[in-house]
Amino acid sequence: MKVSHFLSVGAAACATLAFVGCGEKQISYKEDVAPILSQYCGKCHTPPDGEGFLKSGQDLSSYDGLMKGTQFGPTVKPKESFTSALVMMIEGRVSPSIRMPHGKEAIPKDKIETIKKWIDQGAKNN
Repeated sequence: MKVSHFLSVGAAACATLAFVGCGEKQISYKEDVAPILSQYCGKCHTPPDGEGFLKSGQDLSSYDGLMKGTQFGPTVKPKESFTSALVMMIEGRVSPSIRMPHGKEAIPKDKIETIKKWIDQGAKNN
């Protein structure tokens, strides 16, 4: 087989995988995102009596709860991490009164990047 054939097959594979980027790791909600949310957000945003849950309606104890959003609207826009309210709140691009985690240790940047990649990859329940 010619080298050019391998290059075309490789290019086609990259084009097929463009939605996650060629060679980019697929981020898993269950394995990558849920543990971050549980560690940094779960205490306040879990029903029935978490303070954040009571104030906003945001339930971060499950994928369905996360995707449902709050009483004010959705917090995750699949494939749009920059404009997703969740990312804006954890990056501190909102009023200090709604920055998350509120009054607690900030989520490390590498973990925020994981959440952003997951959202940009479609925010799948995987």
